[in-house]
Amino acid sequence: IPVVSGFVELTIFPTVVNLNRIKLNSKQCRIYRVRVNDLEAPFIYNDPTLEVCHHESKQRNLNYFSSAYTAAVSAVDPDAGHGELVIKVPSELWKQGDEMNVLKVYIEFSLDQPKGGLHFVVPDVEGSMAERGAHVFSFGYQNSTRFWFPCVDSYSELCTWKLEFTVDASMVAVSCGDLVETVYTHDMRKKTFHYVLPIPTAASNISLSVGPFEILVDPYMHEVTHFCLPQLLPLLKHSMSYLHEIFEFYEEILTCRYPYSCFKTVFVDEAYVQVSSYASMSIFSTNLLHSAMIIDQTPLTRQCLAQALAQQFFGCFISRMSWADEWVLKGISGYIYGLYLKKTFGVNQYRHWIKEELDKMVEYELKMGGVLLHPTFGGGKDKDNPTPHLHFSIKHPHTLSWKYYKMFQCKAHLVMRLIENRISMEFMLQVFNKLLSLASTASSQKYQSHMWSQMLVSTHSFLKSISNVSGKDIGPLIKQWVDQSAVVKFFGSFAFNRKRNVLELEIRQDYTSSGTQKYVGPIKVTVQELDGSFNHTLQIEENSLKHDIPCHSKSRRNKKKKIPLMNGEEVDMDLSAMDADSPLLWIRIDPDMSILRKVEFEQADFMWQYQLRYERDVVAQEESILALEKFPTPASRLALTDILEQDQCFYKVRQGACFCLAKIANSMMSTWTGPPAMKSLFTRMFCCKSCPNIVKTNTFISFQSYFLQKTMPVAMAQLRDIQNLCPKDVLNFILDLIKYNDNRKNKFSDNYYRAELIDALTNSLTPAISISNEVRTVDNLNGDVRLILEEITRSLNMEKLLPSYRNTITVSCLRAIRMLQKNGHIPSDPSLFKSYAEYGHFVDVRVAALEAVVDYTRVDRSSVELQWLLNMVQNDPAHYIRHKILSMLGKNPPFTKAAESPLCNEALVDQLWKLMNSGTSHDWRLRCDAVNLYYTLFGLTRPSCLPLPELGLVLNLKEKKAVLNPTIKPEQGLDTTEMTGNTMGVHIPVMGFTSSEDEIDMESPHDSQAFIHHHLNILERPSTPGQHPVKHPARIILLSDNLVLFFSRTRCTSTVDQAVLSLPVTPLPSSFGKESTSSSKHSGDHHHHHHHHEHKKKKKKKHKHKHKHKHESKDKERDSHAFSNSPASGRSVRSPSMSD
Repeated sequence: IPVVSGFVELTIFPTVVNLNRIKLNSKQCRIYRVRVNDLEAPFIYNDPTLEVCHHESKQRNLNYFSSAYTAAVSAVDPDAGHGELVIKVPSELWKQGDEMNVLKVYIEFSLDQPKGGLHFVVPDVEGSMAERGAHVFSFGYQNSTRFWFPCVDSYSELCTWKLEFTVDASMVAVSCGDLVETVYTHDMRKKTFHYVLPIPTAASNISLSVGPFEILVDPYMHEVTHFCLPQLLPLLKHSMSYLHEIFEFYEEILTCRYPYSCFKTVFVDEAYVQVSSYASMSIFSTNLLHSAMIIDQTPLTRQCLAQALAQQFFGCFISRMSWADEWVLKGISGYIYGLYLKKTFGVNQYRHWIKEELDKMVEYELKMGGVLLHPTFGGGKDKDNPTPHLHFSIKHPHTLSWKYYKMFQCKAHLVMRLIENRISMEFMLQVFNKLLSLASTASSQKYQSHMWSQMLVSTHSFLKSISNVSGKDIGPLIKQWVDQSAVVKFFGSFAFNRKRNVLELEIRQDYTSSGTQKYVGPIKVTVQELDGSFNHTLQIEENSLKHDIPCHSKSRRNKKKKIPLMNGEEVDMDLSAMDADSPLLWIRIDPDMSILRKVEFEQADFMWQYQLRYERDVVAQEESILALEKFPTPASRLALTDILEQDQCFYKVRQGACFCLAKIANSMMSTWTGPPAMKSLFTRMFCCKSCPNIVKTNTFISFQSYFLQKTMPVAMAQLRDIQNLCPKDVLNFILDLIKYNDNRKNKFSDNYYRAELIDALTNSLTPAISISNEVRTVDNLNGDVRLILEEITRSLNMEKLLPSYRNTITVSCLRAIRMLQKNGHIPSDPSLFKSYAEYGHFVDVRVAALEAVVDYTRVDRSSVELQWLLNMVQNDPAHYIRHKILSMLGKNPPFTKAAESPLCNEALVDQLWKLMNSGTSHDWRLRCDAVNLYYTLFGLTRPSCLPLPELGLVLNLKEKKAVLNPTIKPEQGLDTTEMTGNTMGVHIPVMGFTSSEDEIDMESPHDSQAFIHHHLNILERPSTPGQHPVKHPARIILLSDNLVLFFSRTRCTSTVDQAVLSLPVTPLPSSFGKESTSSSKHSGDHHHHHHHHEHKKKKKKKHKHKHKHKHESKDKERDSHAFSNSPASGRSVRSPSMSD
């Protein structure tokens, strides 16, 4: 059982007189004792996020949960000066505040079987821990360091660090900063690693990894070290051989050295995400490692390395002021990563990537109603929730849906690119350089709080820097894309006026549907005419639709003259297809993607065909491929075939053309002449001259043709004949490709190619023709299907003997078997998938198997399988798998809020509610996934399958009698004001009463906020006679921080020396003058109630609350001091009582 014990020492500079309490973040740590300057200090530990809504609450609607969850997260938000651990500074030290002496806070703690923050991977095999490859690493989403040691878990609180980790002698501890020494214990069984990080760093950017790692010092850069699990060193060498070039690229464009003195890459199993970046180190998934034989993984791994390194500069070294400024860091790191893509993989790949990201984000915004980059809170009622269209709050990173956060990052780098379009790349890089050079000057200073703030970026400072460097005002751009959400939706069409020789262009907008906004401003239109390509900038005004663009060339088709293209090339074109009267070849709206938009443009089929053939921009070619699906004509077929044969054409465009050609062939089924689409082309390119049905031996020397060879069979398998079956010769052709595949002379692996051939077989399947009451068995299978099934079975069995890289073939086989089941060829049965989904299989295989089980659950409405999946979400050791199951259930739900389903029942509601309420408190991402699933299944209001809430019981304490609560209203459509009365009733295990004389509104978010704050002034500080209580929160500055951890079992000990930290002064929100602490929660043996509390508005009465708690501790009821109400949940026996 993994146990970690350790201690933390924080050096704190008070910035206020009489600092009387210190709030820190800490989750799931057991705190044994706290000392401040060698004096024992009383403390309260209370984590309101453990259980968001109290267990006796019968509330089941998501609106209520979301507001309660946001309130719970706010109550311990370090940026607002809150925390789970509240330490009372002994009164002997108060007077010292005048002299502003340094405080040293010393905390002993342990972690028993941590569920979050640290992940232990202990393979179930023979041998010692090191031989088994047991390892542990820290993980988390956003600021999650509080899960493994007490700290100020905010990105804006910087300090210097000393870290010590004591581990088994066979293990290596890797952490942030420079390794100064390694010391063995007397018995030589353990050793302690001492790390020092002199650069001020936020606790959230500190990480740790311990394991029997093999170590590789980078041959090109000796300050870079790579760590991998045993026996993977050869893969590590190959995968990392390229890293120095990424370093050189970033240092060159930013004209700035890498900020830390060293860089460490650690590759671990069961990683939380593929890449997580921390100060001077990054933790990667071990599945990114590959050998020189693998083609497909190589670019992906390099992209991950480039992302990690970009985040070292912006994200780790330069941190953020507040959550509202996150977009700047994500935007800059994403933007410079894009520049790296452009340099390494070429402009085509870069533009393709931008188009892909833009399409993805636009689709998400139109579906969900908008992504807001720079949320501002406070002000009026509207301001408090700037995104009413979402079912979660965007106030904190920990309440965001994972998909939303992904789209947020995507939008951030696209907006950076828009800023670059506006001010030029040169100025953009100057701005980044300025941010970095200010930060590196600041980082080398001895502690001065105002100096270190240069290492934090805020939206304001970033925009100021832009206007100083470029002298341009980008205010309107920021207002449009950063301060408000939503995208633009254009519809375009045109007519050519021959008399005036003018192109009449009409551009309409849809700004009424969800996720759209109105665009006013410039838009670029490119018109390709016979005389060349011309750019026009049109102004889109409030209500102008029609724009007249003068044409340069008269129509002159008879003169044989080359036609100049955009890039200066001149080509001969066959102009017979075009309109005799018009000189227009094609038109493009916003070709540079300089607006976040979706464009639907109508032009004639011949114009799309010219655009596909002759436009040299890959984005234009991809757009025309998409458009040509609507024009199944011989001319379209010819244009697509020509593209397939063009070697100079970007490979992704050719891959797209394959699928488009298959769709066109299916639409032209009756008039199609010649062999099936692409067959003769494939034969010519990849088969033997003498025997056209035998494929040549594989040599994947040209990657372009490798990707084409992989894609063509998959696209061909989508072809259908008149009976809607896959043509016999196509199926035989694919089976022959599998049969004659020969990879003996190839220096590259063919596992991805073989997997795609299985995908091709899957694509060829069509629904079985069922003969009445015939039992489906393998014996009465259709002949073709039988061949497919045999091939799949053979491949699956071969994989067990000779597994392929990343088990790509198993993954494809599992998908194929599910398709056979769905099409009714073999009996539907989830047991095979369930066995492949068990813990111990490779992660890709598990995900593919789980996808099949999720699909089976929906199609067969199987409650057994749904239960099995939800059990896995609760119990699977791998965090990524739990996350995947919930997101797959969200994408392919067993039922939705719109439809009736036998699966929708009270037990399921309770189970999911429990999962998101208290079952996922150790993993922010998982909790948000559970909320998403709950929303998909039941919507925002009370689930329809629940009975009406019963009449509640209210205790009237004045008259000492219980009254049936008259204020419960039945549901009215969507507007359910549920359980309006406070119907907690009597709750036996706790001596707690609630009195409710007024109706309490349990729905609106501000109430739960006010309640938490009103109710929990646990630590009201006793005011000195003659003085008023201090109204502002205590400000603390941390100087240094020591953390020592010991791991038992994998035994490692560590000491962190957190140093200088300055907490900003945040004035408390007006709703509560008193200092507030987090809400009471049940933890350990104490149960507490939640009461909802109204703001003290003018017309509202105040509510009385009586609250008693029975503590298991021997202490008698203490005096009526504020502390006696405190649920000192998790108070250790040794900690002194909170009352003085």
